[in-house]
Amino acid sequence: MQDIIVEAFRKALELIFSGNSEVYATVYRSLYVTGLGTLLSCLWSIPIATVLGLYSFPAKWLIKGIFSSLIGVPTVALGLLLYLFMSHQGEFGFLHLLYTLNGIAIGQSILVTPLIVSFTASALGSADSQLRDLAKTLGASSLRCNLAIMRETIWSMVLAVSAAFNRGFGELGVAMIVGGNLFQETRVLTTSIALETNLGYFDVAMAYAIILMAIVLTISLAINLVERLRQEEMPWKK
Repeated sequence: MQDIIVEAFRKALELIFSGNSEVYATVYRSLYVTGLGTLLSCLWSIPIATVLGLYSFPAKWLIKGIFSSLIGVPTVALGLLLYLFMSHQGEFGFLHLLYTLNGIAIGQSILVTPLIVSFTASALGSADSQLRDLAKTLGASSLRCNLAIMRETIWSMVLAVSAAFNRGFGELGVAMIVGGNLFQETRVLTTSIALETNLGYFDVAMAYAIILMAIVLTISLAINLVERLRQEEMPWKK
């Protein structure tokens, strides 16, 4: 096992620095589908989270509970459902999204929606109880109160979006079923890992895994570093 891991690291460095076009293309496709999927999800997730976090209405607890429970939805189950909808016989077959990068991106946008909604709504709800009374005391309208709360929790939203990106970047089910793992077309890092493992090329599979984890860790560390610098500039918020 140790020899395989050492060889995997060597292979990873070789693949990265040798200028292997397929490796860079695979990384690009992974970043593209996850970036687009996360961006699409933000278009509807943040407005939904704002309503759930800042307003009270009947069945609010039920809707929040549904989103929270969907955070752990199996990606293969979602991938199968999307496959049925995107196939030629499905309701969205006319869009020709099956076996395309855009189809994977749409699947990932649905996958990460519960995560962004739940995390953002919780952050807004926590800040709401602390800031609304203060803002009203200062004479702010309801709209200004809500805007103040959103500004206060903007960093929590950033963390939710970064967590969603990492969730989409490392998923396999949607990418494999919806994308089909087509060479030089829809093959991404996770599907490459699965393929190389099935073929018995464990060193190559580990190399792709190391690249994937390096990207995820780099994004997470960068977000944490920015947060720490932000807290140092505003020590009263510690």
